[in-house]
Amino acid sequence: MPSTTTMTTRETIEAYFNALRQRQGMEDLLAEDMVFTSFTSPIRELQGRAAYLPGTKRFYDGIQSFELRELMVDGDRAVALTRYQIRGPGDRPPFSSDVAEVYRVREGKIVSFGIYFDTAPYPK
Repeated sequence: MPSTTTMTTRETIEAYFNALRQRQGMEDLLAEDMVFTSFTSPIRELQGRAAYLPGTKRFYDGIQSFELRELMVDGDRAVALTRYQIRGPGDRPPFSSDVAEVYRVREGKIVSFGIYFDTAPYPK
């Protein structure tokens, strides 16, 4: 992987998804002061990498597989259309979740990350 200070926005987001696929190194691509926002109801915001990692651990631990369906990049911004296959809790079957992910990258690090998805498939 190239040095994060020389990576383009596309390279940074592709490296993030590769790290997610390998289940290691994802945190290295997140700025310490990143902001994560889940635009569901109610909107949830996590300030900083130190809050983001434990705050999203349950979701990331539940991922069985994912597909990066499309990646659009414009300058320091990127939008990824993804589909996740998530393990259901307990003995519930896995389910799919289509997610629009909006990123802003600075110097090879993700500084903001917002997600949009339908919460209906998620267990209550």
